[in-house]
Amino acid sequence: MTKVIAICNQKGGVGKTTTAVNLAASFAALEKNTLLIDMDPQGNASQGVGFNEAQEEDIHETLHLAENPENLNYEAIKNIIKPTHLEFLKIITAGPDLAVLEIELVNAMSRERRLERVVKILKPYYDFIIIDSPPSLNLLTLNALTAATSVLIPVQCEYYALQGLAELFNTIRLVQKNLNSELKIEGTLLTMYDARLSLSKQVAEEVRNCISEKVFVSIIPRNVKLSEAPSHGKPAILYDVQSSGAQAYVRLAEEIINGEK
Repeated sequence: MTKVIAICNQKGGVGKTTTAVNLAASFAALEKNTLLIDMDPQGNASQGVGFNEAQEEDIHETLHLAENPENLNYEAIKNIIKPTHLEFLKIITAGPDLAVLEIELVNAMSRERRLERVVKILKPYYDFIIIDSPPSLNLLTLNALTAATSVLIPVQCEYYALQGLAELFNTIRLVQKNLNSELKIEGTLLTMYDARLSLSKQVAEEVRNCISEKVFVSIIPRNVKLSEAPSHGKPAILYDVQSSGAQAYVRLAEEIINGEK
C-alpha cells in the first residue's frame, strides 16, 4: 500500500524541505519507487533535486487539471512528472505561480481536495509519495494534509522548538475530523541536533516529554553537507553519501519502512 507522507511545520527554518528532499532520496536509494511533490511556491524542494528554474508544467498546472476529476487521469499527469538523478525518484516541481493558487481557489468547490484527486491517480505507481508543504497553515498545506496518509513533523533542536506545535496539532485534528479521517501522525523528527550543545539535548528531552505522539529514534544532526547539497542541486546522499546527514536520513527511511512491517 502506498504511503503518502506530508512534511509539515508552519515554522520556517526547521529542516522541512531538507527532510522532504532527503527522505524521498533515501527511499529511492533503498529502491522504493518514490515521488516528491513540491507544494511550496518557493520551489526549494525542486531546486534540491536539480530544478533551479521554474518548469512550464508543474504542480500548479496539475492542480488546475484536478478541477474537473472526469478529465484527470495518469496520461494527463505523466508528462508533468520529471525524472531526477536517482532512478527510483521522480518529482512534480513547483514555482512562484503556485502562490496565486489560493486566490484562484477562493470560491472553488472542494478546494482542499485538488491534490487528493491527483494523488489518488498516482498512488498505484509509487511506494512512497512525499509532499513538501509550505511553511504556513494555508490552503496549500490543507491540500497536502487532505491528500496524505500521514504527516511527519520536523522540529529543530533550538530554543523555540515547541512554539507553534499546538496550533499545528490542532490543524491536524481539524483535518482528521472534517477532511481526512484516515490521516495519521507518522512522527515528530528532531532536526539540527548538535550533540556538543546541552541545549540540543534539553530540547530533545522536552519534545519527547511534551509530545504524546511518536518521536522518531532517528535524529538529524546539524551537518554542513546537508546545507551545501541544495546549492549543487543534489540530495545529500548524492552529494556526500558518507556524511552524517545523509546517513541519518537513510536511517529515518529504514525506520519508517520497518515500522510498516
